[in-house]
This record gives sequence, structure tokens and C-alpha cells, in this order.
Amino acid sequence: MNYHAINRSFVRTLLGILLGTLLTTLLSTGLLANHALAKPATGEAPDFTLASNQGPNLRLQEQRGDVIMLNFWASWCGPCRTEMPVLDVLHQRFQAAGFKVIGVNVDSEPAKAERLLAELNVAFPILFDPSGDVSASYQVNAMPSTVLIDRDGQMRYRHEGYKPGYDDLYRTQIRELISE
Repeated sequence: MNYHAINRSFVRTLLGILLGTLLTTLLSTGLLANHALAKPATGEAPDFTLASNQGPNLRLQEQRGDVIMLNFWASWCGPCRTEMPVLDVLHQRFQAAGFKVIGVNVDSEPAKAERLLAELNVAFPILFDPSGDVSASYQVNAMPSTVLIDRDGQMRYRHEGYKPGYDDLYRTQIRELISE
């Protein structure tokens, strides 16, 4: 029996077990999930005009020239409530560089959203899509859903859901789009 062949086989098996355990741990703790949930998005962002909590209606096409983070959310969504202060920090941090967060509330009754907004006090504009037409045009299937749009109005990244720590990935993508 060849001692070296048995030793190499044992080492390969042990490495396979260790790598499998490490990968499972990273996936279960969400450390790799940040990147798994970021999907590339392509095509021109569908244009829309919606009522805003900050005054006049807002039209997406009029925001060209800025990098836009379009965030679809609902008042009943726990992860949405957690994410909104994070988005507000990103909005304030990168606003001077030509970046905007625009929240799109999908509640059928805007009053529910307004009650939550009174608690959260975010600086970025919130638009109201009670009919769901805009969220349907963006194929929103999860709450929250976020689409990053470049300065030319092209969708570049799509995120579904939110977990603490996603802001690191958001910052990386925002910096990339701002620098283009």
C-alpha cells in the first residue's frame, strides 16, 4: 500500500470538507448573500410620474444626469422599515456627487405610508404608487426591491429583499455608477 497516495487522498477529502463547511457557513450567515441578491439589470428604466411627499409630482425622466436608487417599499414590510434609515444615510452622503434615492411606496392607502414616514423622517423623496402600475412596470416581486439607474437612465442593478450589511454593496455600486 502506498502511504503517500493515502495521505494525499486524506488531505483532499479533509480540504473538501473544510471548504464545504466554510461555504455553508458564509451562505447561512449572509456574508455571501449580499452578492447573490444583486442581479444585473439591463434596459432603459421605465418612465413614470407619481405624486411626491415633497411637493409637486416627480417624473423619473427629469432625473437624468443623476444616479438614481429607486426603492420600492410598503409600510407593512419589516425589512423596508429597517432599510429606510440606511437609504437615507446613502442619500445624504452621495447627494452632492449626483446621487438620489427615490422611494416608491406601493401601499394601496398612502395614509399608511405617511404614518410610517412621520416616524422615520427620511430626507429623500417618497412617491406614491397606490395602483401598483409603476411597481408592475419594474416587475417588483419582493419587498423591498431596489433598482440602481445610471446617469443615462439605464437600469444597472436590481436587489430583492434587504438584510443588514447590504449597505456595503450599495456603496460599492453607487461609487461605480457615480464615477462613470
